[in-house]
Amino acid sequence: MGHLGSQLSQRDGIGFAVLDKADTENPGHVVGWLTDPDFRVRAAQAMTPDGGAELRVRENTGSPWRHLATWAPEDNLCSGIAFTPEGTGIYLRDSRDANTMRLVEVDIATGTRKVVASDPHYDIGNVIIHPRTHELQAATFVKGRGQVHVLDPGIEQDIEVIRKIHHGDFFLLNRDSADKHWLIGFTTDDGPTPYYAYNRQTQKATFLFTDRPKLEQYTLAPMTSVVLKARDGLTLHGYLTLPVGVEAKNLPMVLNVHGGPWQRDVWGYDPEVQWLANRGYACLQVNFRGSTGYGKEFLNAGNREWGGKMHDDLIDAVHWAIKEGIADPERIGIYGWSYGGYAALVGAAFTPDVFACAIDGCGPSNIITLTNSIPPYWKPMRKLFDERVGNADTEEEFLKSRSPLFKADQIETPLLIIQGANDPRVKQAESERIVHALRSKGKAVEYIVFPDEGHDLTRPENRLKFCAAAEAFLAKHLGGRAEK
Repeated sequence: MGHLGSQLSQRDGIGFAVLDKADTENPGHVVGWLTDPDFRVRAAQAMTPDGGAELRVRENTGSPWRHLATWAPEDNLCSGIAFTPEGTGIYLRDSRDANTMRLVEVDIATGTRKVVASDPHYDIGNVIIHPRTHELQAATFVKGRGQVHVLDPGIEQDIEVIRKIHHGDFFLLNRDSADKHWLIGFTTDDGPTPYYAYNRQTQKATFLFTDRPKLEQYTLAPMTSVVLKARDGLTLHGYLTLPVGVEAKNLPMVLNVHGGPWQRDVWGYDPEVQWLANRGYACLQVNFRGSTGYGKEFLNAGNREWGGKMHDDLIDAVHWAIKEGIADPERIGIYGWSYGGYAALVGAAFTPDVFACAIDGCGPSNIITLTNSIPPYWKPMRKLFDERVGNADTEEEFLKSRSPLFKADQIETPLLIIQGANDPRVKQAESERIVHALRSKGKAVEYIVFPDEGHDLTRPENRLKFCAAAEAFLAKHLGGRAEK
């Protein structure tokens, strides 16, 4: 229910072929396709009835499909990446027989697997594949920051030189047909993304531009990786961003919860984080259990824990910030979009003594109605949703116990709720119901509906209206700064 920016990519994931007419039709449960080096659609990833996934292949576009790999529900985020250069194998993100997703090459004819790159604690991220030869060249593991693992000795020296150009995390955007010039960029946490033209023969880089040059006139806040322990001993990773030039002591703090929830926060420039830091708040992001990137044991530890241990992790992160002396326990807010909006509602309803205020952006208030109103493009993943969250048909009472709507009478925390009227994922009714429940009991809640938005705010004028309302709301309850 959210989005995640990539750290490094060249050719990764779904390919598209230009054809006179369609040669392949989706039977309804295929969620991804792969083309071979000749641009023929020869692999399909489909959801299975148990909530897992299956990778199917065919010899050519006229051949029947056959099974190549199956992932159980606990392995479900695994996937095909690309065909090997000869088209006889496929590179996979694969966690079978392991905790973390590894970069694996599987032979189509025999099914034999070979591990190409792996890390015991982190899933494989994006990969660099040569666009002409289709050879694997590098892969990333996103730890506190993205780390490049070189697979092709022919580019090892280039990567070493590039690492010294800028302090940010390198990504390869494009290259010429001779592979002489690369267009590269660097993800940064405290400024815009700089782009360079890199000459592989001279090993020199020429600066081109930054994507947001107006940001260069400002001193932005650095993002620091943090590690803490949950109450049951699970290791949690996250990021802390502090206001520039302010001592990290007894600050008002906003717990910024990512969406998904099967995604993760990453290091890098985040306009919301910078906005909060600029207004005087410490901004804490934590990759709670159920977040991706840390192996399937961590991911599956979030199963059936919406409003449970996933929320406990958020509370434990708040207590960590208080214990470290960073956060003022009387001035802590919770904020997020999508699942993060749900977490904000849970914070207000389940742990009202922790948060001085909460901002919910397009968050579901009732998991049952959320599940029963999923959009058509989610239907192949319904079984997986049932496994990871709970079954709305057979576990009504359980899901009610995890839904903020049914604990609205416990909410005393000031709430700001934002909703897009055209949201296909979290319908407007999710916000309307909890607003009605609160107002019917005489409880104050600020509610803003954007009639021309969906699951996120995309129009600049709407983003500005939201920011104005949100920072005034935070300033009122946490004491930070608001623009006049």
